[in-house]
Amino acid sequence: MRKKRVLLLSEGFGSGHTQAAYALAVGLKQLSPSIQTRVIELGKFLNPVLGPWIVSAYRKTVTKQPKLVGMMYRTNYNKSLNRFTQLALHRIFYTQTSQVISQLKPDLIVCTHPGPNAVVARLKRLGLDVPLYTLITDYDAHGTWTNPEVNKYLVSTPIVKRKLMERGIAAGRIEVTGIPVHPNFWHTFDKEDVQRQFNLKPMPTVMVMGGGWGLMEEDELVDHMTTWRDKVQLIFCVGSNEKAREQLLANPMYQHPNIRVLGFTREVNKLMDASDLLVTKPGGMTCTEGMSKGIPMLFYKPIPGQEEENCEYFVRSGFGELLQSKETIDKWFSLIGEPYASGQFRRTLLTKRNQQYNPTKCPSAVLQLMQ
Repeated sequence: MRKKRVLLLSEGFGSGHTQAAYALAVGLKQLSPSIQTRVIELGKFLNPVLGPWIVSAYRKTVTKQPKLVGMMYRTNYNKSLNRFTQLALHRIFYTQTSQVISQLKPDLIVCTHPGPNAVVARLKRLGLDVPLYTLITDYDAHGTWTNPEVNKYLVSTPIVKRKLMERGIAAGRIEVTGIPVHPNFWHTFDKEDVQRQFNLKPMPTVMVMGGGWGLMEEDELVDHMTTWRDKVQLIFCVGSNEKAREQLLANPMYQHPNIRVLGFTREVNKLMDASDLLVTKPGGMTCTEGMSKGIPMLFYKPIPGQEEENCEYFVRSGFGELLQSKETIDKWFSLIGEPYASGQFRRTLLTKRNQQYNPTKCPSAVLQLMQ
């Protein structure tokens, strides 16, 4: 009997969409080793020159004009992509999508970005007979995610399910699965072992993420964190942004034995287990990874739009606080310096996580729906 095949289509507008696709793919393989999965950033795959250029332009807009991004998000909030826009996307950007699907012969397509989602929906309208699942990778439901041809929506919370139902989508087409995280985040690693692996000191530790797009450069709040370097160990993760890493390393404020500046790493899951506090941009994926680890979070300058919605959800749920001032930093850095209070708070978050989130639920739900 032929092995089941799942095609996961994403785009590189922020790392979260593709991370969610890979997390689901690996989770499916973990639970059902016989299944075959393929993750494709469709625009980059079909247009290796134009695709990365568009992503780069988007990145510059996010970093230089975040209010414009927020205005566009709000203006189109209740609008799905109309048929003319879907046709334009297909003709200009996704011309060969049907050929890719014909060659790979998937039993199921999961889209983690609205672009491929709209194009596959159009192909289904024209006769494609493959189930389409839409995995919404934020804690909000923007209209561009929605299409009548979607067979099932996989969403983060009951709140997102309600928002989709308010758009007229039947409850039976929506399943609350949570956003998938890589199986590396399903388990807790021993804190002392991780400290030894990364040459970290056994002291209160803060992990700072979000520098990959240069969003934390020359910021007084980030600089204020370094004034705690004698009492708190700081791990700055800047991803593949080598320029940001070099700038931090050249800054005298960051040249201290208790400050580590890391580039790209595949072991964020372990570093979260070694840390007592996470400072991050409130992207849907990073926040979900933090929740899966039960680590308290400070949310840094949400980009207007979906990051604001993500931030609001996690603050309201008690997993963190919006980073608004130096006083916020001082309060939390003082808290993690008190072992009993810090440990008690983290145990509370783990209890909340167990009530609200199961990292295996999304891949398990997809497998069940495929039967």
